[in-house]
Parts: sequence; C-alpha cells; structure tokens
Amino acid sequence: MPSLQMTGQRLLPAIFVMAALIAAGYAIRHTFSCFLLAFVLAYLLDPFVKFLGRYRISRVHGIVILYIILGIISVFFIIYLVPLFNLRRAALIHSLPLYLQKVKEIVKGWEVSLGQDYGSEEWNWLLDNLVGGMDNLFSRIGSGVYAAVTRVVFNLFNLILAPILVFFMLFYKGEIKSWITVWLPADRRDAFIDMGREINASIGGYLKGQVIVSLIVATLVTGALFGLDVDYPLLNGIFAGLASVLPFIGVILAALPPLFLAFIKYQSGIMLLKVTVAFALIYFLEGYIVKPLVFRGAMNLNPLVTIITIMALGELLGIWGIFLAVPIAAAAKIYFSHLRRGDLRGSA
Repeated sequence: MPSLQMTGQRLLPAIFVMAALIAAGYAIRHTFSCFLLAFVLAYLLDPFVKFLGRYRISRVHGIVILYIILGIISVFFIIYLVPLFNLRRAALIHSLPLYLQKVKEIVKGWEVSLGQDYGSEEWNWLLDNLVGGMDNLFSRIGSGVYAAVTRVVFNLFNLILAPILVFFMLFYKGEIKSWITVWLPADRRDAFIDMGREINASIGGYLKGQVIVSLIVATLVTGALFGLDVDYPLLNGIFAGLASVLPFIGVILAALPPLFLAFIKYQSGIMLLKVTVAFALIYFLEGYIVKPLVFRGAMNLNPLVTIITIMALGELLGIWGIFLAVPIAAAAKIYFSHLRRGDLRGSA
C-alpha cells in the first residue's frame, strides 16, 4: 500500500505537467504548430549534418551545404510539382458537382429499377433521402476543401519561418542539450540521460521510418491507380501516404476515395474489386515487408492506447497531433517504465 501511494505521488506531478503542456499547446496552437514543424525537420535533418561532420566539415558549413541541397530540391519542386498538384486540385474541386450529378443519376436509376420491380414505398423513401444526403455531403466536402486551402494559405507563414528555426535548432543543438542537462537533478542526471537516449532512439527511428514508409505507399498507390486508370492518382497517392501515419484505420481511409472515383467512372464491380486487391497488396507489402525492414523493431504499443492517443491529440493539435501521437505514446511508455522500475528515483 505505501508503494502504491508513492507511485501515485510520482505520477500526479507528471500528469499535471503533461496536462499543462497540452493546454498551453492548444492555446498557442498556431505558434506551436510552427515550432513542431521546425523541430521535426531539424530532427530528421540532423543525421545528415552529423554525417558531414565525420569528414571534418564544421557544423555550420554542413548546415550550409544541407540548405543548398534543399534549396535545389525546393526549386525543382516549386517549378515542376507544385503547378501540377495545383492543377489536379483545381480540377478535383471543379469536378465535384459533376460527380454529384453522376451519383444522383446512379441512385435515380436504382430508384426506378427497384420501384418497377418491387413498388416499395420504403425503398423509394430511402433512396430519396440518400439523394438528399449526397447533396449535403458534397456541399460539406466543397466547403471543407475551401477551408483546407484557406488554412494552407494561412500556414504559408510557417513554411517561411520554419527554415529559420530549423537553422538555429541545428546550429545550437549542442548548447541546447547542455542547457537541458544542467537543469536535471544531479543525483538522477545519468538516469534521465539514459532515458532520453532511449526515447531519442525510439522516436527518431519512428519519424524517419514513417517518412520512408509514407513515400513508398504514396508511390505504390499512385502507380497502381494510374495503371487502373482511376481519376486523380497523384492526389489519391499523396493522401494514401499521409493516411499511412494512422495505424489500423489508415488503409480504410486511403481506399475510400479511389473506390468512390472508380465506381463513379466505371460503375463496375470488377473495377471495385481491382482497386480493393491493389490496396490489399500494397498494404500487405507495407505491413509485412516495408515496415519490418524500415523500423527494424516495433514500439510494442497497445493498439487501443494508440488509437485513443491519436484521437485525443488529433482533436487537440490537428494534423500534428495525429502525426506525433505514436512518438508521444512511445515516449510516455518509456518514461513510465523507468518510473516504475525506480530508475528516476533520487538517492536517499
């Protein structure tokens, strides 16, 4: 019983600190979003700077070389890929009313067919409500796309500010680590440093691995949909790559838009089966070949805890909450594991 009380006394401050950080992050979520973007980019780019350091290239020169390479890639991306993406996005927004009209025609055809065969008023009522619901759904989708575009324009400031923050995070990394180390309790400093290294290895491996997995999934889905001649393969591929961040439910979310577009275009069950098989094969490769090779070990997180964490942090922090939910859950698991073992307990 005393040990249980001591555990509770150690857990309560950590819970309060976590709650305060979440509340503060939500209050300044736009600034926090920019900081998170810079932090994740610096985290992913730091190994390249370290790699250059092995060849006796100073840190500042390594950062300059890194920025030159990123600048060349960015120019190529802006000149060639951004216009292509904007054209496809504009075409999709323009085509939404046409897709709605096709849905209405298909549903009306079902209504006529069912009405002639069965003369059921219940079926007619159901299909009439389905048509009305489609109108409401597509109007919401249109407004949602517009709102998303508005947020992208608003966040352009973050994209301008983030490279500056990344530069300073990379340049002052050593000083930041030293400053944090000084503030750690002297009798538990080594334990905290060991825990930090464990968290760094877990989160670093996840973030780098997830970027690679998302790129592979986006490429495979784009190629598969292009081969099946489904509309907007590039946009669907990008969405599938982003959805792969979500464990368990990402594949379902990624498959829904291509299935809808394939059915509207071909109105064929065979085409729906082809799209389903393509996604099944891609996510089989992702789950059983790509992820084991990229991650080289699992985080061993409980699926229920993972889903709840994604939902909660997604609600609080938006896309960043979804992207960072798994690393945060992994860090929390490592922290509580060390706390339970008594590694962080101070000397008597």
